[in-house]
Amino acid sequence: MSLTSPKKSRMPKSDANRRVLIVGNPGKPGVEEAVEDVRAFAESRCTVIGCVFETDASDAVDAGVDRIIVLGGDGTLLAVSRSLGLNQIPLVGVNFGKLGFLAEFSVDALKANFDTILQDHDTISERMILGMNIFRDGISCGESLSVNDCVIHAGPPFRMIQLAIRINGMPLTTISGDGLIICTPVGSTAYNLSAGGTIMQGAVQGIAMTPLCAHSLTHRPLIVESESKFEIVIEQANEGTCLMVDGQVGYALQTGDMVSIERCSSNFLLVRNPAHPRWHGLVTKLHWGQPPSYNGI
Repeated sequence: MSLTSPKKSRMPKSDANRRVLIVGNPGKPGVEEAVEDVRAFAESRCTVIGCVFETDASDAVDAGVDRIIVLGGDGTLLAVSRSLGLNQIPLVGVNFGKLGFLAEFSVDALKANFDTILQDHDTISERMILGMNIFRDGISCGESLSVNDCVIHAGPPFRMIQLAIRINGMPLTTISGDGLIICTPVGSTAYNLSAGGTIMQGAVQGIAMTPLCAHSLTHRPLIVESESKFEIVIEQANEGTCLMVDGQVGYALQTGDMVSIERCSSNFLLVRNPAHPRWHGLVTKLHWGQPPSYNGI
């Protein structure tokens, strides 16, 4: 993965020359068969440059791919997006996971909307990505993109840790507790939601900060403007304190480390199901705003 400047945009192609890569998560039951089904369907409608069963899709950038069809779950989409670095390509998520909050298509829905997915730019939703960098003694020792969140965990032996937080170089607060979540609007419905953080619409230009079990009554979730830069100094750590990116990649942290988190120059490009209204996932999958069940009915 490269965090260097993105490659220049390619000239738009005619519909007949659209190039598609199919990515399958082999850990999901039924994916391998579904990949062959999707390939056979797509080959008469576009150029399928290949099918891969790994989440590193970085070769798709030089191959001039226009869409990446990802068969897996939301986690597979996050991993594929990170592998593209700053050269993001629109991702079409076909859900073989549990929730499917980002992966909005079934195989049948993918086929029914295939031409629209390839042709209609309005189906592409641009979502913020964060860039994370860890500095130890002033030297970078770990960096990554984050589509969902960067989470600092206290880790074993699970004593409280202490984090000093600056935004745009100005001191904000010092938090003692179990850790901290910094998330995008996309990530606001993930760990952030479970921790009591605020839900943000995907296209909102903001970054959420949610303390984890802070030893204080005053440290509440906070949303700041998208151009804010977080600098988090680890003032007190445990042996197992770490930072997790999108719940998938971990980095060990030590006392004295500084974590820098800010908006990335590229956006996560997600192809939305045109048959779904904007609030479909929130209402149908997370059941937001549903009334209570009276008398067990």
